[in-house]
Amino acid sequence: MKPLKELPILRLPFRAMEEVSKGMHSIIKMISDRRKKKFPILCLPFLAIEEIFKTMDPIEIINLSMTSKRAKAFTKNMTFYSKYSVQLCVDKTMGIAINGTDNLVSCLYLMTSYKQKLEKTAEDERDGFILRKVFKYSKDPVDEWKQLCKYVMEIFNRQAIDVLTVFIDVFVDQYFAIIDFLKTNVKSVNDCNVYQWEDENDVDEQAAYLLENITVTNELNFHLRIKNDNFDGKIPKNLRELFIKHAEWIEYEKLLETDSVQVIIGTHRISNNEWNLFFKKWIAMETHLNLELLAFDFKLIEEFKELVLYDIPHEVVDEGVKRTLITYREEKTEINGGIDIRRIDGKTATFIAHSNSFSMSVH
Repeated sequence: MKPLKELPILRLPFRAMEEVSKGMHSIIKMISDRRKKKFPILCLPFLAIEEIFKTMDPIEIINLSMTSKRAKAFTKNMTFYSKYSVQLCVDKTMGIAINGTDNLVSCLYLMTSYKQKLEKTAEDERDGFILRKVFKYSKDPVDEWKQLCKYVMEIFNRQAIDVLTVFIDVFVDQYFAIIDFLKTNVKSVNDCNVYQWEDENDVDEQAAYLLENITVTNELNFHLRIKNDNFDGKIPKNLRELFIKHAEWIEYEKLLETDSVQVIIGTHRISNNEWNLFFKKWIAMETHLNLELLAFDFKLIEEFKELVLYDIPHEVVDEGVKRTLITYREEKTEINGGIDIRRIDGKTATFIAHSNSFSMSVH
């Protein structure tokens, strides 16, 4: 962390400089004492302190908060932390990432049991962005991670986090305790990414426990290979995006349970007749009223027309017609042609063929 005496006071906003000037008589007195080597930042007016805090990266703020109870109290009272992004990672190396207000500096704490990483720091800079890493060695990295998680949540006044990434087959003996910890200390997760290191590992029970106990509010990316076709995982409601890469456990009734704005599923168990029923329900406004994009595995467009749309009114759009539609997640692409179906309220869904899949884009 930069010495406090070197903080760029003269580059503060004018309002902050006014606050500094109010306490200038005491500052001059302190500067005149040449024996003093530290700048008493906490003696400044609060607005000036807050502006100084804004020039510090999250690691500097955390380090300062640990210097005294008074410093911790001041740190917790800052009002700009809502612009920070907090991300947690459960992996072989446990991680906590904090992105500052300008997204130019990201700070990453990594808890590890590898002694070669003992209290090591590293900094990477690329294209004007800086990533500062702090490796913290611990014989029990999970417990160390939990303690720092609680401290970060407290210091930055957070009840929810922006991103949770979980590799579900690491720390197997402590996995359920980790999920219980998150359930107790994190009110909700904006985006959740779930992976496994080894495809052959049976993670069905761990996956069900995560889905039952972690509240996801915006996006779920589910990359697990579920072994049981009758797996009854609880899919979060009201998501912006649901992505299930290996969707062999997704059948018709489970599809109807989803209500995400965007649904992307890989290999699934939904039959052609069930897709036919689903699209009829969508046309009749009986399901998925907020749907913007549905992407799913299907091979040939001619087979799709014959096997799925055989009794559903549809229009094959001429290839010369160009339209810009959502084709994958938030991506918009200019497409030629497509197959249109229309909902009773006038909304149109266009089916677009890709190499191994289809997307249904609602507009």
